[in-house]
Amino acid sequence: MADLQRMTTEYIDSEDRIRLSGELSPQATVVLWLTQRLVNRLLPHLLGWLEQQAGNGAVGELFQGFAQQAAMATLEQQPPVQSAPQSQVWLVHAVNLTAAAEGVRLTFRGVGDTSAPEGSDAVGLTLHAQPLRQWLGILHAQYCKADWPLTGWPDWLTEAHTATGHTSQAMLH
Repeated sequence: MADLQRMTTEYIDSEDRIRLSGELSPQATVVLWLTQRLVNRLLPHLLGWLEQQAGNGAVGELFQGFAQQAAMATLEQQPPVQSAPQSQVWLVHAVNLTAAAEGVRLTFRGVGDTSAPEGSDAVGLTLHAQPLRQWLGILHAQYCKADWPLTGWPDWLTEAHTATGHTSQAMLH
């Protein structure tokens, strides 16, 4: 199983899905499609891990908001990951999540096209707290672009996202 080194997260209107274009190495890319339903199921686990790091209650909520704003403020502009014609492409059917004290590991699983090598339908991604916050901010922006319901998103993330001004950007990496 390969690990994503970098990725671009973008909502594609014609598919009504989120596309992750991931760089496995400088010469290899993969395209993963995420449905709203799958991301909605993943969100509580990712948010729960962050909330365990900060604690509960009003102080925890305040910390979460500040930490989210700080993470989004340090998000650096990068060129998007461009998928190559020979890139593996598949719809993600499941995401395995392994949580540890230092971060979370996501394993995206799906069934790729028939030209993909055997066993190539899994890609890993390890995120520590700050990159996880940044990716959640990017996902939130894509939800807004898609006009998907924001009911699963906590107030501290929505407010931090609005405060940093990332809501108007259509594609972030």
